[in-house]
Amino acid sequence: MPDAEDVRRIALSLPDTTEKVAWSMPTFRVAGKMFATLPEDETSIAVRCPKVERDELVLAEPEKFWIADHEAQFAWVRARLAALEDEEELRDILADSWRQAAPPRLLDAHPEVGLPAR
Repeated sequence: MPDAEDVRRIALSLPDTTEKVAWSMPTFRVAGKMFATLPEDETSIAVRCPKVERDELVLAEPEKFWIADHEAQFAWVRARLAALEDEEELRDILADSWRQAAPPRLLDAHPEVGLPAR
C-alpha cells in the first residue's frame, strides 16, 4: 500500500515539481501551480480531476475516491492511500494530475509523463 513518502517521492520526481506547505499540509506544484495535496494526516491525496471523470470515479469506487465538501465546486478528487492497488496506480494518478496543471511548455518537453509504462 502506498504511503505519504511514496506520494512525496513520486510527485517530486515529476518535472519542475516543488513541495510547499499550505493550509498546514504538504502541497505539490508544477511550475507554481498546485496539482496534489496530502490532507487527512497524510492518509489520502487530493488531485486535479475533471468533474465528469471525478463523479464517475466516486460512483465506481467509493471506497477509494471521494469529494471533500469544500472542493465540490472545483475539479479535485480525494483518494485514500490505503485503498490504492499499488505504487503504479499512485504514479498514474499523480502524473495525470500533473498533466492537468503543467504549462504547455512542460507538456511539450515531457510527453512521456502520464503515459502507461511500456
